[in-house]
Amino acid sequence: MIVFRDTEQIPADFGPSAVAIGKFDGVHAGHRAVIERLKADAAASGARAVAVTFDRNPLALLRPELCPDNVVSVERKLELLGELGLDATVLLTFDRELASRSAEEFVEEILVGALKVSTVLVGRDFRFGHRGAGTPDLLRELGPRYGFSVDVVDDVFVEGSERRVSSSWIRELLAEGDVATAAVVLGRPVDVRGEVVHGLKRGRELGFPTANLSETVDAFVPADGVYAGWLHDHETGIRHPAAVSVGTNPTFDDVLVRQVEAHVIDEDALDLYGHEVTVEFTRRLRGMVAFDGIVALMAQMSADVEAARAILAADALE
Repeated sequence: MIVFRDTEQIPADFGPSAVAIGKFDGVHAGHRAVIERLKADAAASGARAVAVTFDRNPLALLRPELCPDNVVSVERKLELLGELGLDATVLLTFDRELASRSAEEFVEEILVGALKVSTVLVGRDFRFGHRGAGTPDLLRELGPRYGFSVDVVDDVFVEGSERRVSSSWIRELLAEGDVATAAVVLGRPVDVRGEVVHGLKRGRELGFPTANLSETVDAFVPADGVYAGWLHDHETGIRHPAAVSVGTNPTFDDVLVRQVEAHVIDEDALDLYGHEVTVEFTRRLRGMVAFDGIVALMAQMSADVEAARAILAADALE
């Protein structure tokens, strides 16, 4: 997938394009439905399938006090979009200049001028342009003038739920530690990626060595607690079963920031320092609590590992 980080990078002969516009935060099941529809529209008309998105949530500029945390980082968003078979993604810098463009200027300069759009796909509640004046109805009005059609994609619902798939719902689920439901809404496993760094090595002292991720990870970290999950070592390509801890270690009260650490089950001699890894969360086992001494903590850690082992063994058979 080609990534254009400025419309000036788009070749003059790039179009025609079928274009889906959105924040695409998390690249969740709803976004994936839009992209599948986009690819079908593009194939039917011989156009390129292109996503247009932004380098930040517009609220980060317009109403920072209301802006939620991203489900995934911008670079991870581009990577996830790249896995969906798009021809290109245009990553627009959402700055004051872009925010001040009228909806019609956005259509004329970016969609028509740069991308030679033939079809535009948006969700029913999508807004664009200065003060959010651009709507699906406005796109339908402008379509005949500029030579494009408009495809408004219906909301996507998880089977058995009356709530539409959204990034807001995913953030709520992750904040509750419900990674199993979040994975369904995402349409993929919940995971975070980072570099393994040195920690206090307390897990090793207790007989449960852990791979500690750096503070900088590429996705929204689920609620504090202990999870069954997987650690994928990008250097070796091996996916290890793991018991994963998120939090600040309240038993010892000496960890100042939340951290993600994974104990690889039945592997005590792995050297993962400096490796880029992805930690995948399968199911939450319990919340984070302070224990009355090391003996009680070690007993619970042993129980956590066995619970994770059983869950992951069943997961691997599915």
